[in-house]
Amino acid sequence: MADAIFDLLVIGAGPGGYVAAIRAAQLGMHVGCIERESLGGTCLNIGCIPSKALLESSELLHQAQTTFQRHGIQTGGVELDLGGMMKRKEGIVKKMTAGIRGLFRKNKVTHMEGTARLQGNGTVAVESSRGTETFQARRILIATGSSPIELPGLAFDGEHILSSTEALSLSTVPEKMIVIGAGAIGLELGSVWSRLGSEVLVVEFLDRITPPMDREMSDLLQKSLEKQGLGFRLKTRAESAEVKEAKVQVRMAAGEETVEETCDKLLVAVGRRPNTEGLGASEAGLELDDRGRVVIHERFETNLEGVFAIGDVVAGPMLAHKAEEEGVAAVELMAGKAGQVNYDAIPNVVYTDPELASVGLNEEELKEKGVDYKVGKFPFMANGRAHSLDAIEGQVKVISDAKTDRLLGLHILGSRASDLLAEGVLALEFCASSEDIARTMHAHPTLSEAIKEAALAVDNEAIHI
Repeated sequence: MADAIFDLLVIGAGPGGYVAAIRAAQLGMHVGCIERESLGGTCLNIGCIPSKALLESSELLHQAQTTFQRHGIQTGGVELDLGGMMKRKEGIVKKMTAGIRGLFRKNKVTHMEGTARLQGNGTVAVESSRGTETFQARRILIATGSSPIELPGLAFDGEHILSSTEALSLSTVPEKMIVIGAGAIGLELGSVWSRLGSEVLVVEFLDRITPPMDREMSDLLQKSLEKQGLGFRLKTRAESAEVKEAKVQVRMAAGEETVEETCDKLLVAVGRRPNTEGLGASEAGLELDDRGRVVIHERFETNLEGVFAIGDVVAGPMLAHKAEEEGVAAVELMAGKAGQVNYDAIPNVVYTDPELASVGLNEEELKEKGVDYKVGKFPFMANGRAHSLDAIEGQVKVISDAKTDRLLGLHILGSRASDLLAEGVLALEFCASSEDIARTMHAHPTLSEAIKEAALAVDNEAIHI
């Protein structure tokens, strides 16, 4: 017999799960949210938030050591307090977790600690230190997120061969770190440890970094990171790693050539896999695809009636904001509202310095689709605010349809690109043209003026170049 009956049981309290639970409660549902670890999931505890805290702290240290003098600031001896930096990071995580707990109380969401397992017929078993409890729900939402992928021959040991989780909490700065994977996670954490004093080598199987992004912008980012001291080995496959005398010997293949490198820490950051193990998926008859993701149909519903899924555990980019939007849309549809997610306007950001931010289609995708397009570019070197910030690297690229001028993509490499990108996301949502952006007044002096100028450049009308 079930211990409690809910309108909605959410399995997982990451960005998708906790946001869905709160929105469902706002819509009048009796909601329970099951989480086996800390509220906030990977993003808040061992992902987005702690990594951004370390990126910010390490960037400030790097600026104090290298560029403050250009501002007329003499800092004297600047030293790293790694313990203090980690303490700040952990404090931010603690505050954010407490914030979600407070939001659950405010919205009367019942938080249950434990591991959830589908039992069929709207029943979920929750295993915890209290034993096993069962809960009944009219609807169940799976939002169990994802975990780092472990490569054959490169098994995580948590000490020398690391996932992103351990790389966020090192107690000392490694002399040399090898990063496998040149996506957002690898580049961000590689940047952190490079700024803190590590020699960092990034190894990537493909012939480029940040594969989902516009190729031109990715190449510019790589050049910037190389100037900062990061090394790159592209078109190289990591085959195995062996720990000997507290060092990691990494064997790699580059075409016909075999290469060996030794490092103190090996970070494997080649992507993430959906968390469906232990969910009781096969026993319940839940349909999964060949990558272990939950298959969803219309309205985010699975093949099991009354069971829904969102976020990293379903197809699509594994991004916290995508999970949040899906969570809101799913419960709004359950409540009879018109919930929807625009998958053509999902922001994508790499939080290096400079940041690389993108929304919409890139040039490679448009060429593949055979779309006739126009491009406008504007360098931050020609922007007054960028000079005042000492952040003149990078550029803005605006892509629009050659016939209709409708905005197709916005790509930004530069300081605060993650914040600037919102203008492009909104423009895509409203089907704006490049001319709409070009004729919109932007405050002066701001970095956002570079977007206006790039939009003007689509028709060769830029003023400041």
